[in-house]
Amino acid sequence: MPTYRYLALKPDGSRLRSVLQADSERHARQLLRDRGLFPRRLTPVGQRPRRRRSTRLDNDTLAMLTRQLATLVEAGIAIGDALDALAQQTEEPKARSLLLDILRRVREGYALADSLAAHPSTFDDLYRSLVAAGERAGRLSGVLEQLADHLERVQQQRSRARTALIYPSVLIVVSILVVVGLMTHVVPRLAEQFEHSNLTLPTLTRLLISLSDLLQATAGWLAALLLVAGVLVQRLLRRPTIRRRWHAMLLCLPRLGELLLLLDTARLTRTLAILTGSGIPLLDALRVSRNTLGNRVLREAVDAIVADVSGGISLHRALARTGRFPPTLLHMVASGEASGRLERMLERIAISQETTFNRRIEAALGLFEPLLILIMGGVVLVIVLAILLPIMSLNGSLSP
Repeated sequence: MPTYRYLALKPDGSRLRSVLQADSERHARQLLRDRGLFPRRLTPVGQRPRRRRSTRLDNDTLAMLTRQLATLVEAGIAIGDALDALAQQTEEPKARSLLLDILRRVREGYALADSLAAHPSTFDDLYRSLVAAGERAGRLSGVLEQLADHLERVQQQRSRARTALIYPSVLIVVSILVVVGLMTHVVPRLAEQFEHSNLTLPTLTRLLISLSDLLQATAGWLAALLLVAGVLVQRLLRRPTIRRRWHAMLLCLPRLGELLLLLDTARLTRTLAILTGSGIPLLDALRVSRNTLGNRVLREAVDAIVADVSGGISLHRALARTGRFPPTLLHMVASGEASGRLERMLERIAISQETTFNRRIEAALGLFEPLLILIMGGVVLVIVLAILLPIMSLNGSLSP
């Protein structure tokens, strides 16, 4: 009889690792469930686990499939039949392939969370942890609804950010192209005309012609230098130590650091609110939430928080000891812990942080656009003046 090494969860959420004998993997999972355990991973002794596939879905498709799966499960349809229905109705080959693979694993006896773990590029730790909690608590449909809301909220934020950046980006590109066009095509032709006259050129015009000549002579080298510098910076930032220093420096910047802290704080509190509200222990919720942060320094702060909380320190005190989070957040977390409504308070913090972040971004973009127009307008004005001054002088010398 084959022997299986397993990882399972006890009813209290703690992990259990051991071995057992069973006729098949499906039989082994059933034996574990009969013992009141929730199997997470089974590996035949002496065999390597199956390699995971790298199928990845975009956030829009994942949110839509999650919403549809929640609706089907809420209607009382078995998870296998719900996955089968989704696989039949989806038109995207990649999504159909992923759903069929998950369906196959579920029919083999895997729990849904374990089946999702075969595709970590699509289903992250947050997604899988919530699904596992929903399966344990018997309210999978509600958890899937929460996940769909979360994914849609994240996608809306990304779409809003892209939309807000489109106009400034187009404005910058067009402005640079206009200036480069003037410096490489218009100014050289005028310089040729001025060379045939004995007119003494103004200082501004001579400076502009010199910059134009320099730009034409070094344009290729400048482009190559920028490309090499970009590749070099990208490779340097892959090193953990350099990347951490970079992230620490970003947090110290006056305005940008505040925005990055707001963004990651909103991610942390939102994820904690979702996880703790689904019945996941605080320590596990902190470990999962850590991976949603983009700044390495803040990730290290969460690692310190996990160590402090596991040692018996309250969450708000652990947050305060890192020195990375604003006082308002600490007071609200302390209030939530004292009143026993930590989940609601974390949700309020997330909403507050997201609102503040969006308001500051909108204000910054509102100031950036006219400021950019003024700067580029000033640059074009200087070029036009440098061109017109010698023309006006030439006209004055030719007039009787």
